[in-house]
Amino acid sequence: MTIIDGNNLLWALHQALGEREITNEMELCRALSQYFSQTGEAGQVVFDGSGPADKSPFDTFGHLEVFFSGFHHDSDSVIEEKIKVNTSPRRLTVVSSDRRLRKAASARKAQTVKSEEFWEQVRRELGRRKPRGKEPDEKREGLTEGETDKWLEVFGLEE
Repeated sequence: MTIIDGNNLLWALHQALGEREITNEMELCRALSQYFSQTGEAGQVVFDGSGPADKSPFDTFGHLEVFFSGFHHDSDSVIEEKIKVNTSPRRLTVVSSDRRLRKAASARKAQTVKSEEFWEQVRRELGRRKPRGKEPDEKREGLTEGETDKWLEVFGLEE
C-alpha cells in the first residue's frame, strides 16, 4: 500500500520538476491510477480541503482511493492517522517530502519516498511499453480448408 500526500506531490511537480502536463487533482489522480494499475499495487492519495462539490469522478479510479481532509483537518493529519492505524506498516510506503510525515512513517517502520523521487518512478513506469501478447498462428497462416468451409456454411455462402 502506498499513501501519497497529494498536495505535496502536486507542489513538487510544479515547483521542483517543472511538470506542465499535470495541473490539478483530477489529472494527478488519472496518472496515479494508471501507474497503480500497471504495477498492480494499491494506492491512496490525500488532498487538503474539501475538494470539489461533486466528488463522483474521483470514485472511478481503479487501484487508487482518493481522500480529501475536509475543512477542519489537513492532509498531513489524515495521513498520520492512516500510518498510525495501519496493521502492517512495514508494507506501507508514504510519499511526501514533508519531514513531519516522513518522521511519522519511519517511527512505524514504514518506507518513505520523497515526492520528486516517486514521480520519477511514475514517469518511468508509465513510459514503459507493455509487452504484447503472442498473436495466434491463424492470424498469419489463415484458416484451414475445413474451417473455411464451416464459416462459409454458417454464413450461407456455400459454393
